[in-house]
Amino acid sequence: MFTEGDPVPAIAMPEWQQLSDDEWARRGGDAVWGRGSAWGATTYVGPRRYRPDRPQPLDRYGRPIPTRAPSEAEPAPWEQAAGPTAPEAGEETNRRVLASSRTMAVASLVSRITGFLRSTLLVAALGVAGVGNAYNLANNLPNQVYELLLGGVLSSVLIPLLVHAEHNDDDNGMAYTQRLMSVSVAALAVVTGIAIACSPLLASAFAHGAAQRSLTSTFAMLLLPEIFFYGLGAMFTAVLNIRRVYGPGAWAPVFNNLIVILSVLIFWTLPGPTTLNPSTMTTTQVLVIGIGTTLGIAGQALILIPSLRRSGFVWKWRFKARPNEAGRMREAGTLTGWVLGYVVASQVGVTVIAKVGVARDGFAQFTNVDLLFQMPYGILVVSLLTALMPRLSRAAARGDTAAVVSDLGLGARLSAIALVPISVGFIALGPPFTTVLFAYGNTSIPEARVMGYSLAWSAFGLLPFAVVMLQLRVFYAMRDGRTPTLINIFMVAAKVALVLIADQSVHNQAQFIEWLNGATSISYLVGAIVGHVLLTRRFGGLGFGKVAQTVSRVGIASMLGGAAAWAAAVVTQNALGRGHTGSLVALIGGALVGVVVLAVILWQMHPPELREIAATMRR
Repeated sequence: MFTEGDPVPAIAMPEWQQLSDDEWARRGGDAVWGRGSAWGATTYVGPRRYRPDRPQPLDRYGRPIPTRAPSEAEPAPWEQAAGPTAPEAGEETNRRVLASSRTMAVASLVSRITGFLRSTLLVAALGVAGVGNAYNLANNLPNQVYELLLGGVLSSVLIPLLVHAEHNDDDNGMAYTQRLMSVSVAALAVVTGIAIACSPLLASAFAHGAAQRSLTSTFAMLLLPEIFFYGLGAMFTAVLNIRRVYGPGAWAPVFNNLIVILSVLIFWTLPGPTTLNPSTMTTTQVLVIGIGTTLGIAGQALILIPSLRRSGFVWKWRFKARPNEAGRMREAGTLTGWVLGYVVASQVGVTVIAKVGVARDGFAQFTNVDLLFQMPYGILVVSLLTALMPRLSRAAARGDTAAVVSDLGLGARLSAIALVPISVGFIALGPPFTTVLFAYGNTSIPEARVMGYSLAWSAFGLLPFAVVMLQLRVFYAMRDGRTPTLINIFMVAAKVALVLIADQSVHNQAQFIEWLNGATSISYLVGAIVGHVLLTRRFGGLGFGKVAQTVSRVGIASMLGGAAAWAAAVVTQNALGRGHTGSLVALIGGALVGVVVLAVILWQMHPPELREIAATMRR
């Protein structure tokens, strides 16, 4: 070993060499400190720039074990220690998770900004009535699959399986990953083909009128191939995350948004009718919007292929399982079956909302509000949960329930810090926000304000939505696909009941749209409660007292900031009106006033989570 000054040879005994046999076994043995003959590995100290990225691991016979590329390799256990005590090590690991989350959050922010622009252009081009309803109805099925896949269902199933293979196979799970992806790609192709063949049935089930059904059916045939590329992208992202490569998956949606924005700009240059409706829209206009949207999703998936190659993954078609993989492939099949049950349950809820929403001519507005509702989660929380998922899976694989519970609490507290202020902001500034975003072209200011009120009424469900997504990841980390499906059934049952009640009892159009989004938020609250009960039965106490304290502190500060923001917005709109100018000034002014009040109050409270986030941002 050499230090930065004059080279002086020295001898040091790393921590794993000081352990007795009992202590070695108690602290995880080979599973934690390395497989095979750890004495055969070289240990380096001194400045990191003089060290190799990772010692070459050896098997029990002294042969090198294939590993990932050094840039993606996991640090050796003795390099992971942040200090002499477990709490210090946990704090350092949390900082590493936050740092990864920060990188992805930047990419997600750019993705959501371009997504805002994409959505605004689509609403302006297609409106929220006949053509907009046809497009959103046709695009809803692949979009729901997208939320399920990238929201954590398929990725969360794949990651625990791949982590298990990585730790137990001599090739770091390469063959198992190839086999799992081969089977998944074939299944996705079959499902997508069936969906495309059934597109006329989808149109006839939901659309009303011959022109509306024809346009919806055409859009469905053009947009349903997105299912295949959504699934492909989810699998590629899972493989990259296992290799600790998070950036490409976070940046890929930006490419999708740019392709769709270009398609809308081309759409506007085409000759077309003065009044756009399902019977006057030209074939060229339909093809440009439909093919452009699908190309965006295809590009989002295919742009990840170079990153996969750089990470060391090699694609090869494999279908036949090796003898030692038969049990794991059956497990993958079982988990996939439960995921399909999850998807079917979700589609029941989507079908009811689509059927009722289209009949009441409010489905396009519901879809746009739901997109805005999930935006903060996509920017701030998905990145955090993506970084947490491999760690959860490894803790579950070790049987370390204390670490799983700790990560659950960490994710819930950080989600509260991020989402509670935004929920209150939606409540205070919803109408001016949606007016600035959507009141253009074929969408009027009153229609945009209806979406704002709907966003405000449903904003309370944002934190429960994040919590239930985190709970599902915990169950998937334990390779339990059954419980998430049962939780989803409870959520869908609550949502369907509330939507049907609203359809029969709420006759005002604006209030009905508010009920559609509010019912969805109530279903997330039901899911979070059911998930908490089931996790408590499995783990015992979850230590959510800290989570309640965080929510209380941030909630008080957010409500005071939200009240100041609402007052500023009301004063501004009373002076300037509720048009584009008044809404823009109200949004900016109210947001600035609310953020200042929130920041001052939180500064006085000094929540520990904020200190940890601030320390990570300074690194």
